[in-house]
Amino acid sequence: MAGLTPPAFAAGNVDALRNKVDALERELDTLKQELEEQKKNKASKRELARLEQKTSQASEWLQPNTLIHMAGYADVDFVASEDENSSFTLGSFSPIFHFQYRDLVMLESELEFELADNGETEVGLEYLTVDLFLNDYMTLVAGKFLSPLGQFRQNLHPSWINKIASAPPGFGHDGAAPTSETGLQLRGGFPLSGVKLNYALYVGNGPELNAETGDQIEFELEGVRAEGFGADNDSKPVYGGRIGILPIPALEIGFSGATGKATVTELEDDSGNPPLVLDETARDYDVYGADFNFFYRAFHLRGEYVKTKVGDANTGVTASDGAEWNSWYTQASWRFLPTKWEAVLRYADFESANTISDQKQWAIGLNYLFANNFMAKFTYEFNDGEKDSVADSDRFLSQLAYGF
Repeated sequence: MAGLTPPAFAAGNVDALRNKVDALERELDTLKQELEEQKKNKASKRELARLEQKTSQASEWLQPNTLIHMAGYADVDFVASEDENSSFTLGSFSPIFHFQYRDLVMLESELEFELADNGETEVGLEYLTVDLFLNDYMTLVAGKFLSPLGQFRQNLHPSWINKIASAPPGFGHDGAAPTSETGLQLRGGFPLSGVKLNYALYVGNGPELNAETGDQIEFELEGVRAEGFGADNDSKPVYGGRIGILPIPALEIGFSGATGKATVTELEDDSGNPPLVLDETARDYDVYGADFNFFYRAFHLRGEYVKTKVGDANTGVTASDGAEWNSWYTQASWRFLPTKWEAVLRYADFESANTISDQKQWAIGLNYLFANNFMAKFTYEFNDGEKDSVADSDRFLSQLAYGF
């Protein structure tokens, strides 16, 4: 009997151990399941964190601190002139860039790509400014900006806005109206007693002058280049501005002016003698102008006048009398609703210090608007200038202009 006791004891221990092992295995399985669940939960948290980050990035684009925008315009032309060869031309490709940070500041710039007659590409900086928004009624503009004098240059010169396939005589480069300036400008608008006002005040480097001579004895002023130079050669700035009044929403009347100094920096010398070294005296420089803009339904009427006056110089290599440039135009257009056709009529009169550039012009146009920003223009110019000059040659122009 005593010999049977150990096996009975051993069997009891084995059963107990087996039960403990089974319990441990069940507990281990439970722990494994919990561990797997924990791993799954951790993975879900990581995914959740990643989704939260993506959502945050997406909401940042919905309400960004920085806005980037690209616009611009381009045109292609065909020109047939009485006294010159007919040609297809690439007018320009002018991309415009805007980079704005919140409601605080914006950088804006327009580049201009043109195709020269020899096939080379010419690139220019039309304007580049940093605009600081001071409040709802005032913005500080710094850099090279379009001249705020008058309306044509700052508002109408892009080809997809201008209703005629050419600029009015005297309102392009080397004309009576300044094209651009480099300096500082304050501009904005505000209501006053039921009337809306807008304004632009600026200080800048001012223009430079061209003179000509045939004998290096007598000199004459030839032109004014008011194109936003990057330096002030006479260290005498020009001050100017424009104020616009809207007595009713359909009518705006503007008055412009500028005053300062300008200096001859280029001389066209046909004497055949050795070139002269220029050391010139700054001359008085003044600009006056007025403009209006009226529309009623499909009818649009606008006009503009500008006069540039440069004073005498009694000292300096190119000492000579002063000179004046003035130009004005009136333009009417009618949209034949509900069609896409539009008729335009413009008269302009440009008087220059150099009579070979004087020109009176009637321009008639017929436009087809594929869309508000894409049009085909057909223009005929009746030009009256000095006999046998370019200004006396009638022209036919057609143009495809697209604003984007």
